[in-house]
Amino acid sequence: MIAPLPTPGANPARAADTHSVYLWLVALAGALGGLLFGYDWVVIGGAKPFYERYFHLNSPSLVGWAMSCALIGCLIGALSSGPLSNRFGRKRLLILAAFVFVVSSLGVGMANVFSAFVASRIAGGYAIGLASGVSPMYIAEISPAHLRGRMVSLNQLAIVIGILLAQIVNWLIARPVPPGFTAHDILMSWNGQWGWRWMFAATAVPSACFLITSFLVPESPRWLAAKGRIQPAFQVLERLGGCAYAEQVIEDLSDQTQTSSHRSTLASLFSGGMGKVLLLGVALAVLQQWSGINVIFNYAQEIFAAAGYHVSDILFNIVITGAVNLAFTFLALFTIDRFGRRILLLTGVSGLVMIYGVLGELYRLHVHGKPMLALVLGAIACYSMSLAPVTWVVIAEIFPTRIRGSAMSIAVTALWAACFLLTYTFPLLNAALKASGAFWTYALICLAGLLFLAASLPETKGKTLEEIEGYLQKNMVQRETNVP
Repeated sequence: MIAPLPTPGANPARAADTHSVYLWLVALAGALGGLLFGYDWVVIGGAKPFYERYFHLNSPSLVGWAMSCALIGCLIGALSSGPLSNRFGRKRLLILAAFVFVVSSLGVGMANVFSAFVASRIAGGYAIGLASGVSPMYIAEISPAHLRGRMVSLNQLAIVIGILLAQIVNWLIARPVPPGFTAHDILMSWNGQWGWRWMFAATAVPSACFLITSFLVPESPRWLAAKGRIQPAFQVLERLGGCAYAEQVIEDLSDQTQTSSHRSTLASLFSGGMGKVLLLGVALAVLQQWSGINVIFNYAQEIFAAAGYHVSDILFNIVITGAVNLAFTFLALFTIDRFGRRILLLTGVSGLVMIYGVLGELYRLHVHGKPMLALVLGAIACYSMSLAPVTWVVIAEIFPTRIRGSAMSIAVTALWAACFLLTYTFPLLNAALKASGAFWTYALICLAGLLFLAASLPETKGKTLEEIEGYLQKNMVQRETNVP
């Protein structure tokens, strides 16, 4: 088991002036990438019945391709985010992601043929992949140690808000469909011709705001320092937290640079114990998806129908799940720097293990109604206060600056690959094992993840990125070279 990180001595420079309005505005600007991530990922759900009629998507393969093609872009974006952010900086990647969000959302809205629709959705997925890798990393690198958990959690809060915003915008744009409308009637209606276009094109408005703010935010001071640009890094840090804070961070960065090797980024990923740190980040990213909670969001209709709910009740229940998701994300935002990453993760995953076990048994017994809804909401609460926000925080802070871009890229790529496998396999699990067996499977996955985190995850709250880097590298090297 990894020993806890040592508590640093009192240092007034750590907290000096770091509650500045400017600091929070920069973090919020970076989190806009998360908002667009959530918005663009969910907006397709409201448009689905209408663009399918417009493009005459009659086969399951075409329907599935329309829904999942963006994942191709997500994987490409996540893979490229590391090398590109290491070479060109975090700020330029934020600008690129925002620009692609604007172009792709307008492209989908103006698509007149299915191939143009798919190409624009893949481009939008690329922007999601970039934003999901760069936004939390950027926020972590501009945040002081005692606020970093809260600030990086802003990214997850923005994702949740983006999801709700997409649902609201879809609801406002769509016009009621009268009973008895045929597929042809839907095609020729305002929804079928124009409504779905506006649902996608509306993404351009927050995307443009993200693009403008990306030009205004500073470059990551830690990236600047890693490139030898100490004076610009000092100026950014001074504006973020004051002179004393800037001097302390620059000193920590200099000390860490002197004690770290100068291997290439690729070699550094697997040297000096960093391979085990990378494994921790990848395992946590995969667990976030394979915990099974996104199945509840993606297949809510099937899950609630299996619990005995009718269509009108299902729609209301989906609204409740969104509200619980938002409420407990706020809870994580205000507790992550107080209670720490480790305790939130272990508590949340333990809750999922127990809830999934009970949920699977109640499905087996054909229990219907409010007990099932209560358990589903409990699972969402556990996830929203633990794996959802804390995963982004941990993978943004455990990697050294010199490899953070590449390591984050690998972890986020693993996350999207796990997302695809989860989404693809649930119908197969549901058909083969029924809902009870599917949730028991997720319970076992969460149990394995719980044991792994208990043995491998140190507490990192209140520590600078340089302290975390130095401790983890030293700890891992000692474990690798310790001979009985």
